[in-house]
Amino acid sequence: MATLATTSTTTPGLLGGVVIIAGTIIGAGMFSLPVVMSGAWFFWSLAALVFTWFCMLHSGLMILEANLNYRAGASFDTITKDLLGKGWNAINGLSIAFVLYILTYAYISASGSILQHTFAEMSLAVPARLAGLGFALIVALVVWMSTKAVSRLTAIVLGAKVITFFLTFGSLLGHVTPATLFNVAEASPSYAPYLLMTLPFCLASFGYHGNVPSLMKYYGKDPRIITRCLVWGTLIALGLYVIWLLGTMGNIARPAFIDIADKGGNIDVLVQALSGVLNSRMLDLLLVIFSNFAVASSFLGVTLGLFDYLADLFKFDDSAFGRFKTALITFLPPMIGGVLWPNGFLYAIGYAGLAATIWAAIVPALLANASRKRFGSPAFRVWGGKGMIALILVFGIGNALVHILSSFNLLPVYH
Repeated sequence: MATLATTSTTTPGLLGGVVIIAGTIIGAGMFSLPVVMSGAWFFWSLAALVFTWFCMLHSGLMILEANLNYRAGASFDTITKDLLGKGWNAINGLSIAFVLYILTYAYISASGSILQHTFAEMSLAVPARLAGLGFALIVALVVWMSTKAVSRLTAIVLGAKVITFFLTFGSLLGHVTPATLFNVAEASPSYAPYLLMTLPFCLASFGYHGNVPSLMKYYGKDPRIITRCLVWGTLIALGLYVIWLLGTMGNIARPAFIDIADKGGNIDVLVQALSGVLNSRMLDLLLVIFSNFAVASSFLGVTLGLFDYLADLFKFDDSAFGRFKTALITFLPPMIGGVLWPNGFLYAIGYAGLAATIWAAIVPALLANASRKRFGSPAFRVWGGKGMIALILVFGIGNALVHILSSFNLLPVYH
């Protein structure tokens, strides 16, 4: 394959791009996985995760294939409008905005629940609605101040999240019991019927596609290094998800997840369940600290993306008043949702997966197909030909159908 010239005299190192991809993927959404996957349990869920990883990796590579035919820095908007037309561009833009809004709501819901649990550990009774609202206002203030303020705070939070992650999961894996993981207590359990329900959540847990144009701007038109960033970044996320499933499903019995889901499946309920079976004060503290940092980093990243998208869409300037207007339309709708429906974390993540099928699966496949017809993709072409494009399209449409069927209660539910 051809290697095109980079935009700078020296190409940045691989690690930076890998961290961008892995850091974007791994967030508070991972807390939904054990709950929604409890029906399919560990091995079927592992199969769903690996299949989703494969499809989401290749859909990202298809964006790269199309993007390489445009200038470094060309965004989703430019590429989609040129290759697929204004109609698809509008649909794609709406799906991106919807995903960012619904995830902002999800993290307000998650932050309220985990902060309520955190304050309860300190013998303070703070309602989840009030905690989520207060946290959202703090994030809104930081985002309003400047992108630099968000960047600095995110760096601190990410560093703390990484440290607490390894401390927490090292401890969790040490408590895993094979009898729990292999679910020996249930006689003739059924897993396969619940597999389809996991797919939209898996898809939402591998969202990084908006970063592909950013990597091309960072590295220049060098498909080899960007491909390696996508492969290693997504593999790291997959590995951590597997460890997370081992740590939760190896400690919490399968029937116990029914009660967790009935309580809304929010982060605090899962943390309480882990604390109850492990009976470790130190591990309980680590779980609480990690979950707080996980929510904070996801919240900052998603809201900054939504803030910048809306500022560009409505052409608000970067003055204090312009940023205030952008912050208002960024945070007010999901904050109202967080106050009215404080326990909607699982539902929100599921709907994010539904909308993400458009810009993370269906549109990338269409872009690759259109790019090959117009340009021939001389710099880079995803392997697999039309069969791979068809697989990604079927994957995206299938995920959308699964969520729609689930919304009408037409799929089996583990209860």
